[in-house]
Amino acid sequence: MNDSSWGAPPQAGYWGPSDQGPVQGAGPAGPAYDAHYAQQTRPMPIVPDVPEHGGDQDDDQGTARLSGPLFRDEPFHDQPPRDEPYRDQNPSAQPYAAVPQNPEPMPDAPQPAQSQPPPQKKSAGRDLGAAIGVGVGLGVVIIASLFVVKAVFVGVIAVAVVVGLWELTKRLEERKGIKAPLVPLAIGGAAMVVAGYARGAEGAWVAMALTALAVLVWRMTEPPEGYLKDVTAGLFAAFYVPFLATFVAMMLAADDGAWRVLVFLILTVVSDTGAYAVGWRFGRKKLAPRISPGKTREGLLGAIAFAMVAGALCMQSLIDDGAWWQGLLLGLVVAVSATLGDLGESMIKRDLGIKDMGTLLPGHGGIMDRLDSLLPTAPVVWLLLVIFVGS
Repeated sequence: MNDSSWGAPPQAGYWGPSDQGPVQGAGPAGPAYDAHYAQQTRPMPIVPDVPEHGGDQDDDQGTARLSGPLFRDEPFHDQPPRDEPYRDQNPSAQPYAAVPQNPEPMPDAPQPAQSQPPPQKKSAGRDLGAAIGVGVGLGVVIIASLFVVKAVFVGVIAVAVVVGLWELTKRLEERKGIKAPLVPLAIGGAAMVVAGYARGAEGAWVAMALTALAVLVWRMTEPPEGYLKDVTAGLFAAFYVPFLATFVAMMLAADDGAWRVLVFLILTVVSDTGAYAVGWRFGRKKLAPRISPGKTREGLLGAIAFAMVAGALCMQSLIDDGAWWQGLLLGLVVAVSATLGDLGESMIKRDLGIKDMGTLLPGHGGIMDRLDSLLPTAPVVWLLLVIFVGS
């Protein structure tokens, strides 16, 4: 391909293939090609006669692909064209289709090896020394009060209920601005525990109803803004903490009540311990990642296995007229209810945006962090023991 294909006559002062001689077949220069205008006209760059794919088909047809600077790097405004003379005059100018200074690596190019951080040792997530020490201390107090005088253990339950209510209402006020009335809750909660021990289920229900009424009336002494949410939270707290704890006092009221409470405590603690130990060592699949990321399905299986074995041993040796198969069923139900109770309190803590309900017990958190699995398990154990061995 040459200049004759474009029909352009040679111009004065232009260097290129036209310098080698006159162009054959060119038409006579007319007014449009006057020398005066030629000095102001941008020369047409030469398009190389190179087919796109280098095949013979294009050559046979006498056609070539239009490529080169005319179709890639058009100059902007009054900037000089980027052709060969311009690059000769400006050596620092970038050539056409210049390669970027920092090209990105090809997808299959080998990447430089990155140093991997050393594997971290799996942590238990809390101070085990403090947790074990506090747990042993609480166990001594509970066992001593349980087998010495039953009334003392009822007092221990009442104190735990009051402290748990204080922690719960305090966190609700701090994180959500909900002011559940603590005074009627604390008095009514302690009364519920005593009534459940002295009068059974009937006394517990009556105390619960009076506590709810006291919450409604007590909140009337403050402005009406937020009344509904405050009393709703108060009723929830009354049911969640003292009413469920009342079933422990009702277990204690039986002739072998101390042993029933001991079985209840042992199974719940063994279930939590089995879930913690197995989950920490073998846990891979999350049980409820959106509620409690630390709990795993393997941990739940460990809780069930540990609780069922402990239930069979406890029912056979500690409960009069108890059978080992009853202990297996009891352990299974305790493991499930304890896990659900733990998840339920975790749901509350996620909603409040806190990790623990309190800091009263080093290595454990607060009282409510220890009652989370005990509270929902108490009515389940009470009911099954009544079914198995009577009241």
